[in-house]
Amino acid sequence: MKEMRIQQLEEIVEKFCSERDWDQFHDPKSLACLIITEAGELLEPFRFCSAQESEELLNDPIQRRAVAEELSDVLFGLLRISQKYQLNLTEAFMEKMKVNERKYPISQFKGSNRKYNQD
Repeated sequence: MKEMRIQQLEEIVEKFCSERDWDQFHDPKSLACLIITEAGELLEPFRFCSAQESEELLNDPIQRRAVAEELSDVLFGLLRISQKYQLNLTEAFMEKMKVNERKYPISQFKGSNRKYNQD
């Protein structure tokens, strides 16, 4: 399958939702709920796993497919809210990465998982 740009994916989502007359159900709050609900479903197979077990889980083709489906559901929600409300995900992501670079300079955070405001 060919690689697609975010805008192309948003167009697919827009067409899918338009054909089903779903605009009426896709206000910002509902879409945010969709994203968090699907993210929770993504967590489910990993919930009682150790870090190592969670990596091993992805070696199982059935579990791997289930995780990919939940990731796709989260992506659908992200694409839909960005498409419907003209939020440029690429631009927002790049700006956020600049913020993260300032918050997490390599010299202070390489190999560390602490939050920027933790001593």
